[in-house]
Amino acid sequence: MGEEIFKAIQKRVEEEAYAKKMGLELVEVEEGRALVEMEFTEDMENIFGMAHGGAIFSLIDEAFEVAANSHGTVSVALSMTVNYVSSPKKGDSLLAEAREVNRSNRIGTYEIHVRREEGDLIAVCQALVYRKREPLPFL
Repeated sequence: MGEEIFKAIQKRVEEEAYAKKMGLELVEVEEGRALVEMEFTEDMENIFGMAHGGAIFSLIDEAFEVAANSHGTVSVALSMTVNYVSSPKKGDSLLAEAREVNRSNRIGTYEIHVRREEGDLIAVCQALVYRKREPLPFL
């Protein structure tokens, strides 16, 4: 069942309008883990010419969404705390890796790290999901 879920999620991410708009690409998915990539482009700058926190958050959220839903049941965000530690440069390829820390019947805890392709840390996030009992509707 795992591979079927991963392929279905991959297809949904490829079709997701927001992911296309932000240039988010799902690189890897497995149970409780996801890796998503995004290139930091000029249209993602804030008023200071730095990466807009919303753009980085979008990358984090996509990785979190995929990792949390990788078990095949609907999981929705309850809380996300992000610490921005550095800013990428225009053209940088950013990778967000979400990893499941703990999962119960109803709650899941995740850590998401955003890094430049070279490995420099950009942001760290702790996130919590509520796990519904229903299967993903697109399976």
